[in-house]
Amino acid sequence: MKKIDKLLLTSFFPPFVVTFFIAIFVLIMQTLWVYIDDIIGKGAGLGMITEFMFYLSISHFIMALPIAVLISSVMVMGNLAEHYELSSMKSAGISLPRIMRPLMFACAGIAVFSYLTSNYLTPIANLKFKSRLYDMRKQKPTLNMEEGIFNDDFTGYKVRIGEKGADNKTIKNVFIANHITSQKDRLNELIAQGGFMYTTPDEKFLVMELEDGEQFQEGNRYSANRNKAPFVRTSFEKYTKIFDMREFDINRTDEELFRTHYSMLSMSQLRMAIDSIDQQMLDRRNTVGTYIDQYINALKPDTIISKIEEAIPIDSTMLAEKTKQKRDTTKDTINQKTVKSTPTTQLKNLVTKNKTPKKNSTSSVVDSGRSRSAKKPLVTKQQIIKTQVEKQTIEKPLKNYDSILDLFRGAKREPFCSKATQHANSIKSNSDSAYRFLIKTREKKVKHVFELYSKYAFATVCIVFLFIGAPMGALVRKGGFGYPLLIAIIFFMLFITLTLTFKRMAEAFVLTPILAVWMPNLIILPIGFFLTYKAMNDSKVFDATRLRAAINYVVTKFRRKKTEEI
Repeated sequence: MKKIDKLLLTSFFPPFVVTFFIAIFVLIMQTLWVYIDDIIGKGAGLGMITEFMFYLSISHFIMALPIAVLISSVMVMGNLAEHYELSSMKSAGISLPRIMRPLMFACAGIAVFSYLTSNYLTPIANLKFKSRLYDMRKQKPTLNMEEGIFNDDFTGYKVRIGEKGADNKTIKNVFIANHITSQKDRLNELIAQGGFMYTTPDEKFLVMELEDGEQFQEGNRYSANRNKAPFVRTSFEKYTKIFDMREFDINRTDEELFRTHYSMLSMSQLRMAIDSIDQQMLDRRNTVGTYIDQYINALKPDTIISKIEEAIPIDSTMLAEKTKQKRDTTKDTINQKTVKSTPTTQLKNLVTKNKTPKKNSTSSVVDSGRSRSAKKPLVTKQQIIKTQVEKQTIEKPLKNYDSILDLFRGAKREPFCSKATQHANSIKSNSDSAYRFLIKTREKKVKHVFELYSKYAFATVCIVFLFIGAPMGALVRKGGFGYPLLIAIIFFMLFITLTLTFKRMAEAFVLTPILAVWMPNLIILPIGFFLTYKAMNDSKVFDATRLRAAINYVVTKFRRKKTEEI
């Protein structure tokens, strides 16, 4: 290792460690201010608070690492530039990229550490932290008996103490109202002139030894005779009331309930979850298609003609007449007869696509010299339907009808319309439900994909911030915590604002989640290259003289154009 590399690394890591812990502290305090009301006064011991803070700090590692890289790189290069060490290196023929090379390797190692932390430590820390936070948020505050104030910390009871002694045990003017669920609509109250209050050695029960009091109890209002419900008034010299304090203990929730949240999954688990979500969406689409198919089947040709045949009654007299005519007709006559096309046959040809019904025929074979005649069976159902449709329904050629519904008149049309409406409403309801499910599932997928690739993005930004901080330090030529901290705040706030903005855009389906994750890096990286180029050439970021000249040029052009228009 050359001396210049050793100088850069020894100058980089001490401020990096300090700024890392400062960033962790700031991020922890920001979170605590949000949840301070849910944590304070819940009876959490020092051990639980320490555990809570430890897991919270680990969950903020991936946010603190880029901040530390940005601040420390500005400080290192600013100190070198302020003491003219950077100028000496450049005058010796060492370029700025060569000077930054050890910092590049250091930031690459930090990026790997950020990746490993976000993949292995952060999911576990988030699980522990959020489960502890949930336990404390749902926990009751610690018992606090104040003078002259009704206390409802005990479930189903309201307790008021008029005065408390200096020893916090002697109490006077005690009032207790029992409002438990089983006695919600009945009066059950107790008053006492004084007594003592203390907790058991194991702190599981609160004991009140009351003296000189009365208890009032009302009978059941929902008895057979409500007017005769009893009212009991009892006087006592001593009465012991015990309250269970175990409801103030913090109960640990099963962590498995939170394990499926996307912020508590590793990268492999996130990929499996994304595949499961895709499968859920595909299954729901297939389910909708299958559900709709059972209604669309009613419009198939075979089903239509069967429905029409069922809807038209058969006249038995007409059936007998047609059968008699068929028996008197020979096979030769039938073969020579030309069957005219009727509207019903058009209907059959259109719907069933020339589907020919089966005919059961019995033929009698006659010896040579005699004509062979074939006996026809009874007239088929389709033939009777043909005649009735001609008489009752069809009054014009089939090609003039707009739909099959036109084949039915008046009351015959109503059942078909009603059933079609029911089917349409059912399909619409099922489709709307599937649409809402798919939208929510798609949002869930976006969050999983964004969380997966943000682990790569936050690791990469550690390297990107080096090309922001190091050139800015070389250009500003100020060390210490003043200017570096200001520069770090500006660029980190820009990065966080872009991250949150593009995340909202991804959740609104404006951008794909992968593009939304990488957009902040893609926006900041050109700024880093621009600053690095300026620092390599020792030029100002913005030349005031050139800027004024450009503004004057634009103003002059604008005035000339206005003058020409006038």
